Amino acid sequence: MTLNSEVPDPRLEQGRLPVSCILALDLGTSTGWTIRGHDALITSGTVSLRPGRFDGGGMRYLRFTNWLTEIDRLSGPIAAIWFEEVRRHVGTDAAHVYGGLMATLTAWAELRGIPYQGVPVGTIKRHATGKGNADKVAMIAAARARGFSPADDNEADAIAILHWAIETNGGVA
Repeated sequence: MTLNSEVPDPRLEQGRLPVSCILALDLGTSTGWTIRGHDALITSGTVSLRPGRFDGGGMRYLRFTNWLTEIDRLSGPIAAIWFEEVRRHVGTDAAHVYGGLMATLTAWAELRGIPYQGVPVGTIKRHATGKGNADKVAMIAAARARGFSPADDNEADAIAILHWAIETNGGVA
């Protein structure tokens, strides 16, 4: 797991503190994540869910479940989860990984009563860059323009999802 950025929520300057902890995810083998904690700090990073040489097929999903539980324990309780909703994958393996991670995420959230919602890829890109089919470089540039230093496009996408959720929904599901 890499931890990359801590940027205060700009609403602090306006005197309004967020009251809920929200998590944004770009699901994949390298999952990008961004969380706005109860302290209003926005922290982002990536977590690698690549299986080890001797791992069984379900280990990536168990590690993801443990990671979610630890994030909730350390920063939560999480009030809402937003994730990138991918409708088309170039490769079969990527589609299988995404489906497994989404199933793991939604089951984890259901067990805890945490609302969750997918956000279409084009919506995220349009909100971040003004262009619904923005490339990875543009998404990273958009995150940098907000004061973050994303390690990759996965983290940049998670940053964009969080900001979309805050700006269009007040951060709640």
